[in-house]
Amino acid sequence: MPHLARLRSILWTITNMHDVPVWLYFVGFLLVLGPLVFVHEYGHYIVGRWCGVKADTFSIGFGRKILGWTDKRGTEWKIGWLPLGGYVQFAGDRDAVSQPDAEWQSLPAAERLHTFPAQPVWKRALIVAAGPVTNFLFAILILAGFAGFVGTPTSPPIVGSVQAGSAAEAAGLRSGDRIVSIDGRQIDVFMDIPMTVAHRPGETMAVRIERGGAEQVFRVTPRLVREKDQFGKEFERALIGVSPGKVVFEKMPLAEAPLVAMRQTGQIIRQTGEVLGQLLTGNRSVKDLSGPLKIAQVSGEAASMGPEALIYLAALISINLGFINLLPLPMLDGGHLLFYAYEAIRRRPAPAQAQEWAFRFGFAAIVSLMLVVTFNDLGSFGLWDRIARLIG
Repeated sequence: MPHLARLRSILWTITNMHDVPVWLYFVGFLLVLGPLVFVHEYGHYIVGRWCGVKADTFSIGFGRKILGWTDKRGTEWKIGWLPLGGYVQFAGDRDAVSQPDAEWQSLPAAERLHTFPAQPVWKRALIVAAGPVTNFLFAILILAGFAGFVGTPTSPPIVGSVQAGSAAEAAGLRSGDRIVSIDGRQIDVFMDIPMTVAHRPGETMAVRIERGGAEQVFRVTPRLVREKDQFGKEFERALIGVSPGKVVFEKMPLAEAPLVAMRQTGQIIRQTGEVLGQLLTGNRSVKDLSGPLKIAQVSGEAASMGPEALIYLAALISINLGFINLLPLPMLDGGHLLFYAYEAIRRRPAPAQAQEWAFRFGFAAIVSLMLVVTFNDLGSFGLWDRIARLIG
């Protein structure tokens, strides 16, 4: 009985998340990740078709097939029971390293012409790059829809108030100052300010402002602030301590909405790249990384807020999914593109053994990363603290 009580206590920690029904976490996760995986893989698939390459399999999810069919082109479409990704297997493609299968060379010439290994390197690179690019395009489409039909923040970057004791006050910023740039990065709307500083606590930044018709530069060091969201979860972000004078939220003309969306997507990609740089240089802890469990939690919370929040979250995750897949790890699209760049420069593929070892390294790196982020996710739910208290 004591063991059963402990198990119930641990399960309560995982499932009792601020009154959001447990089932909504699973549904929200599937509603976000499923379409994004499909969009990514469909990018590979459709560009492969344009390049004349036959697809043998299009799978959403891994593991045993729970649903599937074969179309008139001979492509098997299926859904696996583990919804953590997907893949498109093109004709002649043997494995994740994209090595030709054993029967590729023995295929009739007409059939071999439509296999993946038979394509010139630029076509193979185009097919591989299409997945991440489609994720970016999908996010731009969503953000453009929000900008054109729902609205987007357009408050001018003018300081309305300065928080007492903040970094901005210490640096000498005043109400009425117009922030022109931060570390050389142009600030067009007030929302650009938190986007620029939120992930850079303790970094002294050059803030150029316009005051009384003249420009001045102040050195401002954002401070790390702990806050709570509407679900009661604590989070940290860096702030300089300024608020807008007037909050403006307006719909953009449909002709301008895609440009706004592209700009927002570029900001998120740049911010993600900067955070990755901080992780690689040791300026940010791996404890800040999140994984599928955290995505499920955030998806459930977004779903509880309504379809708009869930769709907007899908756009953000789509951008991150595209970015991550472009990292130069052999199991990811970026790793394939790296090998294709080598092939284009040297006019021959990288040695098969080198590709095999690179694949093993990439596989080990991704498995290690998944273990770390899962550990972090469980820790963010308070699981490890509760287990420690139960044991103690």
